[in-house]
Amino acid sequence: MFGKKTDSKPQGRIDSLIGAGTLIEGNIRFSGGLRIDGEVRGAVLAAEGASSSTLVLSESGRIEGAVSVAHLVINGSVVGPVSAFESLEMQSRSRIIGDVEYLMVEMHQGAVIEGRLVHLAAQMEELKSAPVA
Repeated sequence: MFGKKTDSKPQGRIDSLIGAGTLIEGNIRFSGGLRIDGEVRGAVLAAEGASSSTLVLSESGRIEGAVSVAHLVINGSVVGPVSAFESLEMQSRSRIIGDVEYLMVEMHQGAVIEGRLVHLAAQMEELKSAPVA
């Protein structure tokens, strides 16, 4: 309500799909919208400057690796660190095993995080107020 408004809105459409039963080994870099119904063993990263990038991880989706995107909607599982620099929505069957950096978070009943939660705005404030050596 009183906070700074951002122009970054979640991507309203899905540009790419990794279907159920598909296994990708290696890193993925994307812009726009990506939905994962299969499994990825590697990092899933938004392209630099993709402030509206949206990753949707369905109930059958699994990522083993780092995730760094603007907007993340998850109902599957992630094993690795997660950075959602705009918003994170964890639906009831979601599970993250790893540290989570977020700006805004919504957790539905049943969602699980096994790791630290780090609020990005607080982290940025600490960096701003740190004495310069």
